[in-house]
Amino acid sequence: MRYFTSPENKFLFKSCRQISFEFAEHGHEIIHHYSTNKLYDYEFKIYCFDDLGVENNLKHYGNECNVMAEILLSRYDLFISHKLLTHLTTNLSASEMEVNYGNRVRSRMREMFNLIAFEKNCRDKRS
Repeated sequence: MRYFTSPENKFLFKSCRQISFEFAEHGHEIIHHYSTNKLYDYEFKIYCFDDLGVENNLKHYGNECNVMAEILLSRYDLFISHKLLTHLTTNLSASEMEVNYGNRVRSRMREMFNLIAFEKNCRDKRS
């Protein structure tokens, strides 16, 4: 993914699975961190969320949340208002994304993302 972006659009790579574990430990603060990042750095960050779909809905003190759906919806708002970029990788199809994250997230993803698809028999592109 790093080869597809220009130097001025450098991004931080973060595993969706790791984000869900962070939510289980720290709660909704994590959603705010990856949505706005204002709690920590007072500037917006470009992220690449890796392997969307492998994370689980985890609980923080009994509160279950679809963490990545919430983060993606918040980042959509920032995309519209501030042109904030978000990248992601996934092995899910569009219909699987809709099942996991809902129609609202899927429709916003159509606007936020450009799809780069690889054939099933294509060599692995990971470095």
